[in-house]
Amino acid sequence: GYPGSHVIVRAENREVPFETVLFAAQLAAAYSKAGSSSNVPVDYTLKKNVWKPKGGAPGAVNFTQQKTVYVTPSRRPEGAE
Repeated sequence: GYPGSHVIVRAENREVPFETVLFAAQLAAAYSKAGSSSNVPVDYTLKKNVWKPKGGAPGAVNFTQQKTVYVTPSRRPEGAE
């Protein structure tokens, strides 16, 4: 229900560790309108499943085959000082 942020993880055809997915989701949540909330749902998918809708607003995208993780927004990795 909130406008979100996009984070791109460059994997170069390699499997992305789940810890990286979680950190990217925390960043996306932190820079979204839900940045002050806790337990924020963040969808993720592969680049090939994302497209800009014709006539869409700047930054608007559609996507398919997503998975969802629930994270607490953070701009730092877990355990970082």
